Amino acid sequence: MKLQYAAGIDIGTQGTKAALFSLDGRKVSETFERSRLIYGGPGEVCQNAGGIYGSVLRTVSGLMKKANVPPEQVAAIGIDGQMAGIMAVDSDFEAVGPYDSWLDTRCEPYINKMKDKAGDEVVRRTGGQITYAHGPKILWRKAERQAEYEKIAKFVLPGVYVAGKLCGLKAEDAWIDYTHLHFSGFADNRRKQWDEGLLSEFGIGKERMPEIVSPWKIVGRLTEQAAKACGLTPETKVAAGCGDSAASALGAGIVEKDMIYDVAGTASIFSCSTDRFTPDLESETLLFSRSVIDGLYTPLAYIGGGGLCLKWFLEQNGKDYAYWNEQAEKLEAGCGGLYFVPHFSGRTCPNDPRVRGAYWGLSFQHTTAHMYRSIMESIACEYAYYFSILKRQNPGISPKYIYGAGGGARSRIFCQIKADALGVPYRPLREADTAVYASAMLAAYGVGIIDDLKAAMKPSLEEETILPDKDRYEIYRKKKENYVNLLETLGTFGGEIRRGE
Repeated sequence: MKLQYAAGIDIGTQGTKAALFSLDGRKVSETFERSRLIYGGPGEVCQNAGGIYGSVLRTVSGLMKKANVPPEQVAAIGIDGQMAGIMAVDSDFEAVGPYDSWLDTRCEPYINKMKDKAGDEVVRRTGGQITYAHGPKILWRKAERQAEYEKIAKFVLPGVYVAGKLCGLKAEDAWIDYTHLHFSGFADNRRKQWDEGLLSEFGIGKERMPEIVSPWKIVGRLTEQAAKACGLTPETKVAAGCGDSAASALGAGIVEKDMIYDVAGTASIFSCSTDRFTPDLESETLLFSRSVIDGLYTPLAYIGGGGLCLKWFLEQNGKDYAYWNEQAEKLEAGCGGLYFVPHFSGRTCPNDPRVRGAYWGLSFQHTTAHMYRSIMESIACEYAYYFSILKRQNPGISPKYIYGAGGGARSRIFCQIKADALGVPYRPLREADTAVYASAMLAAYGVGIIDDLKAAMKPSLEEETILPDKDRYEIYRKKKENYVNLLETLGTFGGEIRRGE
């Protein structure tokens, strides 16, 4: 029987999404299951490994029931997942402890230790800043979960854990694809290999690190048990997969240099593709990630809970996004001098846990609508700051458009503010969830039923292109400078508070 379909699975922070696609890119069916984040002690945010795996089995099963297609026609599954968090498995590929979310900040002391010991070298080698990601999290486990650490055979990502369980693999089969290397803390990103000098410097055995592979590598087939649970056949193959941000960018069509990509989701992620690897040693802000497309980089920076700040606002004030977007559109750019700081869990890019959420500049003229709009303006100012760093490192960069995905890209006023702040036209994607599509096509490419991965990435764009306004660009240019100064001041203030406690 002819193979006609591939499935994509996105293991996100808010939930697990699965979708089935025909080889011409048509979505046949999709399902979603919300995540259960576990908030423990100070800074603790994790997920139960079994819960993550179970969510994949249930969403894929639901997918196949909705699709009503012969299971034998589904060639392969591709999985993408959260990138900066880390988990571990024993020799039998059973989880050792929970998944430490990228939102978990317990590893903060080890961020400082890594910076003090070999900060510049880590950035130079990995391309990524030292933040709440794999390196500090691994050091935290080694120092503070010693009994657990001794059981660890390999450190893995959530998508890898799920794929390994689906295929009945052992720890010796574990992998990490190259789109995660900027978060690793211990890899030579340019060479796509583990850096033995960094591993030795921090006392991490290379044997605990998985093989580095291409995202489309086929890692196995479904076990009889997994196939039955998913409604598929044991002949269904599984691809190595990639990080969720990498999949999202690929599905959005970011396959050439000089393309800005905005993910307006739980995290607010700004990236712009380039063919040059220039780690950000000066401002310690940009993370030089690899694209799925080999030889292309997508340097990025993000606000850990940018989208969550808008959700928080709604929870405090009621009504929905449509209402507040309409109110925000009535206001002039700049919010009458009102500033918002979206770093409720500390600043991530660059890492500065002293910076916390704040409103600054409130006066009696300001309304609740100003407070809502200022959240969007703060995220846009942060993006403008990221973009200024990238242009300084790559003077020849000349993007024509911002391509926007995620829930925030459905807000015309939010897109307009970003276009104005960056001085670049904004093109929202009609399909906001691009990651599952990219993961499915990666799997199809891995098994050889599509020939050209880049050609398969044909994003569906909204008809309207949102153009920047020159006058508003100038307003935001000045506001961006003040905003960056405010962040630095708040960092100092946060340090004073801590010293006074």
